[in-house]
Amino acid sequence: MHTHEHGTDSPGDTLPDAATYWESRYADGDRMWSGRVNAVLADVVATLEQQGPVGSALDLGCGEGGDVLWLASRGWRATGVDLSPTAAARGRAAAVDAGVEDRARFDAGDLATWDTDERFTLVTASFLQSWPVEIPRAAILRRATRFVAPGGHLLVTAHAAPPGELPEELRSYRFPTPDDDLDALGVARGDGAAADADADGADVDGADADADWAVVAAELRARSVTRDDGTTHDLLDSVVLVRRR
Repeated sequence: MHTHEHGTDSPGDTLPDAATYWESRYADGDRMWSGRVNAVLADVVATLEQQGPVGSALDLGCGEGGDVLWLASRGWRATGVDLSPTAAARGRAAAVDAGVEDRARFDAGDLATWDTDERFTLVTASFLQSWPVEIPRAAILRRATRFVAPGGHLLVTAHAAPPGELPEELRSYRFPTPDDDLDALGVARGDGAAADADADGADVDGADADADWAVVAAELRARSVTRDDGTTHDLLDSVVLVRRR
């Protein structure tokens, strides 16, 4: 998955599970995405690289790996995970073609259950949104907090408004706000924010209950993009960047 646009299925149709749906979307056609780095990620990484050396990065819902390959090209050790085995395979092939296979790794897995012992300097989830089939997005974002190393950052970028014309039957889809995604992460605005824990201090929904967070950014950002057909579209992104203390 990555920067997902809607399919042509109607909610009245019987839809498959998310893994089957997105694997079919990738496998039934050629490359789905442009391969260009997402603009918000590029801006954040430029700032991080001014503050210190490159490190390790995890891209959740990496699609065909455009962001992972871009990070690897800048010296980051980057891992991408996507629900679709076809998307992950395309990322691996592209890494070989770009000569960054030693720094770019791709896994196919369900982000609701995928796990690793590694902790990353930067965890990013760009446009991790799915329609008409749903994914447990809030739970995935909550689990993402466990993968951030102390001193590392977690970046969530989302469509805050439709990225194009949606069919009428999909117009009830609720696009997240920055506050929605802070809630999903279990992080509050202001200093001293921490992922939620229960009364015994246990993790809630896979979050790291011992983590302490600072909100670096939680805002809406407008941007314009030019499509391959030359048309220009105005988009609105929700951007949340938090740092683990």
